[in-house]
Amino acid sequence: MYLPMPFRPGQYARIEVPGLPERGGDVLAGRSEATPGGGFNVMAAAARQGLGVVYAGAHGGGPFGDRARAALRAEGIGTLLAPRTGQDTGFVVCLVDGGGERTFVTSPGAEATLTSDDLAQLRPGPADLVYLSGYSLLYASNRAALTGWLPLLDPAVTVVVDPGPLVPEIPSPALDLVLARADWWSCNAREAALLTGIDEPSAAASALQPRLARGAVLVRTGPDGCLVHHDGTLHTVPGFAVDPVDLNGAGDAHTGTFMAALALGMNPVAAARRANGAAALAVTVRGPATAPDARALDAFLGRTPDR
Repeated sequence: MYLPMPFRPGQYARIEVPGLPERGGDVLAGRSEATPGGGFNVMAAAARQGLGVVYAGAHGGGPFGDRARAALRAEGIGTLLAPRTGQDTGFVVCLVDGGGERTFVTSPGAEATLTSDDLAQLRPGPADLVYLSGYSLLYASNRAALTGWLPLLDPAVTVVVDPGPLVPEIPSPALDLVLARADWWSCNAREAALLTGIDEPSAAASALQPRLARGAVLVRTGPDGCLVHHDGTLHTVPGFAVDPVDLNGAGDAHTGTFMAALALGMNPVAAARRANGAAALAVTVRGPATAPDARALDAFLGRTPDR
């Protein structure tokens, strides 16, 4: 069972632009759409690999919340909590430039209102994985609920943390508590650099690992693949050469697929290779929730050499 905690809002307004406007300027968009995204991307990626998934975060009772729940149902993903009445799920404006890079502006909603009472009914067992995003720790209510709940988890529960791009804004006590409990710290190279002050990804991964009292580190390095620091050894796991059209959701596809592979018994390096393949396929499709299903990923890995 995969139990993601609340994090980034579930609705994306995705706008394709030739380039970002200058401050005070404007630019004409070539294409736009509104679609579920954010935390949904990670959950969908795991579910498409055959993992049972439950969303344990808060969600709103308005039209954005309705769309998010419909998308969850379509992927076979359950929800633990009832919708928040009088509130809606938040949204993200995502600008995708001509090179496929994305820039975000987040407007939080009901997902930022988690309480300790919400988590009281959540009791994952030893075979479960819990996913936590750093976005949750930016919201005072969520932060208080989660930092009170995480130390109570069964030590056998696997906790996977993705700190997100705003990791420098997470209060130090909360960040230290999560580092102490994480079994896997999964981030991109930029986030690793923000945490360590080290730009070189392998050195940053090596510096991060000792900060985890019980865990291992995965650092995504874009098209080059990722680094896995596990059991005292740093492994370089190469990526796959593809022609990207949209980088939005690649990290989410990687994380969800990696977790599913771990849950299904793969060793971390093999799981990371599978996650690299999922991220490679995801960037060849426009949209945020573009992780492949298990059959498509198996076929891709069977015919595509590593870099």
